[in-house]
Amino acid sequence: MRILLSLLFAIIGAVLAVGGVRLAMLGGSPFFVAFGVVMLVTAVLIFKRSIAARWLYALLLIGLAIWSYSEVGYDWWPLASRMGMFLILGLLLLLPYGVGERRFERAWLPLFLVTGVIGLGTLGSLTQDNHSIVGELPTEVANATPDMGPVAGDEDWVAYGRTQYGQRFSPLDKITPENVTQLEAAWSYQTGDVKLPGDSGEFTYQATPIKIGDTLYLCTPHNWAIALDADTGAEKWVYKADIKPDANRQHQTCRGVSYWPGDDSVPTPAPAADTEATDVATDPAQADGGTTAAVEPAAPAIPAARVVHPATPASSNVSDVTGTCETRIFMPTSDAHLLALDPETGELCPEFGDKGSLNLMHNMPYQQDGYYYSTSPPVIVGNTLVIAGAVNDNYNVDEPSGVVRAYDTRDGRLLWNWDSGNPTETAPFDVNNPDQVYATSSPNSWAPLSADPTLGMVYLPMGNRTPDQLGMYRTEAVETYATSVTALDLATGQVRWVHQFVHHDLWDMDTPAQPTLVDLDMPDGRVPALVQPTKQGDVYVLNRETGEPILPVSEVEVSTETIPEDHASPTQPESSLSFNPEPLTEASMWGATAIDQMLCRIAFREHRYEGRYTPPSLQGTIVYPGNFGVFNWGGVAVDPRRQVMFGMPLQLAFTSKLIPQEQLGDVQTNVGEQGVNSNEGAPYAVEMGPFLSPLGIPCQSPPWGYVAGADLRTGEIVWKHKNGTTLGMTPDPIALPLGMPGIGGPMITGGGVVFMGAATDDFLRAYDLTTGTELWKARLPAGGQATPMTYLDSEGRQMVVLVAGGHGSIGTKLGDYVQAWRLPAQ
Repeated sequence: MRILLSLLFAIIGAVLAVGGVRLAMLGGSPFFVAFGVVMLVTAVLIFKRSIAARWLYALLLIGLAIWSYSEVGYDWWPLASRMGMFLILGLLLLLPYGVGERRFERAWLPLFLVTGVIGLGTLGSLTQDNHSIVGELPTEVANATPDMGPVAGDEDWVAYGRTQYGQRFSPLDKITPENVTQLEAAWSYQTGDVKLPGDSGEFTYQATPIKIGDTLYLCTPHNWAIALDADTGAEKWVYKADIKPDANRQHQTCRGVSYWPGDDSVPTPAPAADTEATDVATDPAQADGGTTAAVEPAAPAIPAARVVHPATPASSNVSDVTGTCETRIFMPTSDAHLLALDPETGELCPEFGDKGSLNLMHNMPYQQDGYYYSTSPPVIVGNTLVIAGAVNDNYNVDEPSGVVRAYDTRDGRLLWNWDSGNPTETAPFDVNNPDQVYATSSPNSWAPLSADPTLGMVYLPMGNRTPDQLGMYRTEAVETYATSVTALDLATGQVRWVHQFVHHDLWDMDTPAQPTLVDLDMPDGRVPALVQPTKQGDVYVLNRETGEPILPVSEVEVSTETIPEDHASPTQPESSLSFNPEPLTEASMWGATAIDQMLCRIAFREHRYEGRYTPPSLQGTIVYPGNFGVFNWGGVAVDPRRQVMFGMPLQLAFTSKLIPQEQLGDVQTNVGEQGVNSNEGAPYAVEMGPFLSPLGIPCQSPPWGYVAGADLRTGEIVWKHKNGTTLGMTPDPIALPLGMPGIGGPMITGGGVVFMGAATDDFLRAYDLTTGTELWKARLPAGGQATPMTYLDSEGRQMVVLVAGGHGSIGTKLGDYVQAWRLPAQ
């Protein structure tokens, strides 16, 4: 016992002393050096059977407690990381180790008291919540008859965010905070679409069904379109697109389908009075004043050998195309096609495109297999369908364009094309002319779009030009529209306004979520607003008619030191409504034990970090908020009557490192967004991933995930609470309420209840919109990384439906489930 105890103390002491020296040399805390040395001395005393070992260790624990409390205050998880292991060692040291002392000999009691007092005192911090904001959102209805966008009726859910406004709000109020605990499973359906060998690592099921009449329509990761009975979940039909696995794709997912209710069912908006392109140069608060280091060359013609997608429809598991579709379901596919399906039969609509299919690779400058696809459903207004797409990040300098295009829903005719690399020329290209090509690698819009038919605008959440961390390839036009929300005229594709959220984006801070449209009652009257959550944590509230801020936006100075080939903007915008987390410090580092916490401190000091916009570097840069973003594609939900929002802000750091191409060697590249991406044609590859300890847990202290409520009229964050537990993410079944990261979106109901899955512990939860209190939860058979929806069944019962299929990037269980809940029959 004595030898083993001495050896244990010696090993831990040596690790802390050696690591502590490294940390101190990097400018970090010297505490670990001193602590390690005293641990080594304690080990020697234990080996010599000296009772002084207990006296010394008691003093060591007192010093540890003083240091820990001075760094992090009375906060359980940071304190447990610093002190937990050493308190356990103190209990071991209370055991006899061969000095012949009696039970109450004089060196035993002081160590017992010190260990007990510090341990119990630290346990008391479990009762404290230092990270929540407690409050109540306003309950009064500011707008009794809000504009929620075109919708058939309260009982339906006709578009991805319920309507083209993307509010994720249903006025249905049968489920309330008082009765939500009575929800029970109504039905469950399994699609049969599962991950296949050769699929990308980020295989995810993010679909939100739509409900039209008595039918739910949804898609699966391999682009199967499915129609289900809304009452029972019974399968009506399945269309299986012939999508082959392709490891070149960074994502294998489908977020939803779109519905066209028929010819001229909603008038197609007329062109604006002045359809000339507006002056889209940003205002002084947006312009970064820099110029690109290189000018993008003219896009080449499409090399015939690189055309990999013939303009033919994907195969179907239903009968050959016949007949006429009076209404249609549109589904984009991961092999870059757009399919039109008959809602009644699931058959392709032959009048659209080439027998029901459009090849979206037409006029693309580069056509590498798997580099372009559309993961989000198109937006439809009248007979105009607007679709954008995703372009792989950081694989190649020369990739397909991020062009946004409008097609006629009836025949698939191209109506206009807006390319941020050539923004003023929106006249439709000749799809059969190989000499007409879009701009190379121009910023894309991969998240769902929104539209306001009355104003005649479609709103694009814009991403960045690849390579994301290298800005020397960007033209003036690209710099203007990247990482922005851009409003286009629905009839012509011309720019009406643009508002940028990051200047010269070097951090992959794509605008990641559907813009949410809502009317706000401000002091000067009602304003048509647009709410845009961003990866960097700011939530912008803009006038959707003009793009001007409703809530204040300021410019802050940021770090500007970059690699010689690039530059950085000296200032960046910041919204007054912001969930931007506090900057990281060495004291923010965390670990399951003091050893991996020390290693995280060393990693923190080894990386470059000067705040939110620290430029990429060869040294390695901490990106915080990280690439998952404070908000991602799940966005926020808005109650247009109470004019408040519900969101799920995350706080998870990433790292990025530029690697000279000549130093890559045999490193495996291009296996997804994380890891090493080659940036072929650029002087540097890039390595990215979460900032994790050697044990694979985040290096920063929890919480990592919250739910939050804000008043959109004042910009006040009224409440914020930790969200999610460790259940399912660790070998043990313990559900520790750390506040876990997640990806997914919320949905608000008229009864004041919010539903959301998203967190990594595989629950669907219900929250009180007013306070954020968790009211109910149901365990899911797989990860719930999709956004729920709600509707009324044929008997007038309110249903809640969520797809549970998991997410490859955050490690939740994969599956193929569609789950439904409702209140019991009265």
